[in-house]
Amino acid sequence: MLSALTNIYKIPELRQKVIFTLIMFSIFRMGTHIPVPGVNPAVIEQLFNSGNLFGLMDLFSGGALSKFSIFAMSITPYINAAIIIQLLTVVIPTLEQWSKEGQEGHKKTTQVTRGLTVVLAFLQAIGMSIGLKDAILNPGIPSILIIAITLTAGTVFLMWVGEQITAQGVGNGISLIIFAGIVAALPKNLQKLYQYLQAGTINGFNIFLFVFIALAMVVLVVMIEQAQRRIPISYAKRVVGLRSYGGHSSHIPLKVTQAGVIPIIFASSVLMFPVTIAQFIDVPWVKTVAGYLAWGTPLQTSLYALLIIFFTYFYTAVTVKISDMAENLKKYGGFIPGIRPGKPTEDYLDHVLTRITLAGAFFLAFIAILPNMIAAMTHIEGVYFGGTALLIVVGVALNTMKQIESMVVMRHYQGFMK
Repeated sequence: MLSALTNIYKIPELRQKVIFTLIMFSIFRMGTHIPVPGVNPAVIEQLFNSGNLFGLMDLFSGGALSKFSIFAMSITPYINAAIIIQLLTVVIPTLEQWSKEGQEGHKKTTQVTRGLTVVLAFLQAIGMSIGLKDAILNPGIPSILIIAITLTAGTVFLMWVGEQITAQGVGNGISLIIFAGIVAALPKNLQKLYQYLQAGTINGFNIFLFVFIALAMVVLVVMIEQAQRRIPISYAKRVVGLRSYGGHSSHIPLKVTQAGVIPIIFASSVLMFPVTIAQFIDVPWVKTVAGYLAWGTPLQTSLYALLIIFFTYFYTAVTVKISDMAENLKKYGGFIPGIRPGKPTEDYLDHVLTRITLAGAFFLAFIAILPNMIAAMTHIEGVYFGGTALLIVVGVALNTMKQIESMVVMRHYQGFMK
């Protein structure tokens, strides 16, 4: 492994990309410690210590939200905007046309996504400023606007940083920013474990069990992330003039986790909405509903799992166009052995995708409720492991390693993924 890492630094271009990415990470981490003007950070910290409502959001921001820094909203508005645009592509003809125009269409879609990011970021910043008005030193419209503009500017800057990493660094910049925020929480979690051990709240066996479960889940996530059903494809041989075309075999890879972490994000957003509203509205029945939907309750856990399964099917159906796959196969002379082209091929692909999506949906639901199970088995509270964070970290790490590996192998060096 050490010799493989040395191979990376033998390539000047790759070395520059890695250094540039690390510099961007440093800028991101420095920004998480720059506070928003006009806010009392002690009140914000007290709010986060009183419950884990915003714990997941704080994890993605690398602790910036609990500090209420300029990067408090992280890159979340951009992710929301990208998901909205992707879903609207199915219903808006113009966006669908852009998706088929290659690089030029991608540029237009990116511009629309950027504009929507600014709008969503400003609205979210206004909502956060009003919701956390007790922490504002001089509550009023001017202060709220200044805070909202500052938070929006922080998100836009992070969006720019992510795009720069994608263009000049290694890997997908937006994903790597979230990755960096999650990994940055590791030292804090280790410190909590040490404090629990010193206080006698947990013992060595609890630590061993926690580490064992963590390693086992990382291995499982890697296996499922890499898992795919390969549908064999054959192409008929065609003779045009003196040349022969086709006659080869290929496959269509269908991933088990086709929807990625999106179903977990959708499900958590739906369940967090009433709980978030209850934090700022003093109405008895709202508080009662929020109590039933509090994190970790039996009702919340059951609804969480069911919503994840539903959104897994929904998002897969929206993003994976089986009819287009079958049509393209027929157009280019491809067919699945034993299946007739056209409608029979479409039905077969839909049947296979439905079955593997069910396995992926159950896996995502299991990963999402994993933190509750770990806390119950190890008696370790407040150390977040599993769910969306685990999927993102493993997924981003695998994709980045593949990109680095391809660049290393292209220059005839031995890679590190054997």
